[in-house]
Amino acid sequence: MSAEPEAQLLARCRGGEAAAWDELFDRHYAAAGRFVFQLAADFTREDVEEVCQEVFLAVIKNLSTFQGDSQFQTWLFRIAANKARDFREKQHAAKRGGRQLPLSLQAEDAETGLMLDPPSAATAPDVDLLNGERAELVRTALDQVGDPCREIIELRYFGDLSYEELSAELNLNPKTVSSRLSKCLDKLESIAARVFSGEKASGLPSNPITGRGPTGLYAR
Repeated sequence: MSAEPEAQLLARCRGGEAAAWDELFDRHYAAAGRFVFQLAADFTREDVEEVCQEVFLAVIKNLSTFQGDSQFQTWLFRIAANKARDFREKQHAAKRGGRQLPLSLQAEDAETGLMLDPPSAATAPDVDLLNGERAELVRTALDQVGDPCREIIELRYFGDLSYEELSAELNLNPKTVSSRLSKCLDKLESIAARVFSGEKASGLPSNPITGRGPTGLYAR
């Protein structure tokens, strides 16, 4: 991988250099795939591939709007979160309409040769099913916390952004980031308790500020 500074690489992309776009994709495609893969328990690798294609099409169309106030990957993750959310809504609408969505067992795209490699816990099928159901419940709860909270939680726990990176991206000082994240996690835990309908919310991230809240799905 080239050690070229990202600002220079982005400038070349804006200049229309095909090789620069290839380099940008090589740098960030896998990370975007891992981020998207974590956003929905029922995403197949084919789904992730489709979302990522939409993400990078959006990057191509909108790179001129990226001002460099945050890291490029953070900007990319915000686009990915929106595209993943749109894709999930289309999936759910299709299911309600009676369509059957294909389940792909093919990990590699036949045309691009690109392959995502999300980590596998190699658990038994019944455990996978249970974890998937809980993850979907957590996802449902996360959809209900509202955009400001959903964004900061997704970037922190799925995008693995530091407090400093969150501060720069959201234009907040670190103390405000810490306070907002704490309040959002408490809000998520409260909503999840209702969503889980009496089941222990073992899939929620612990609140690192107050020390309260269970650990599980988002633990790293």
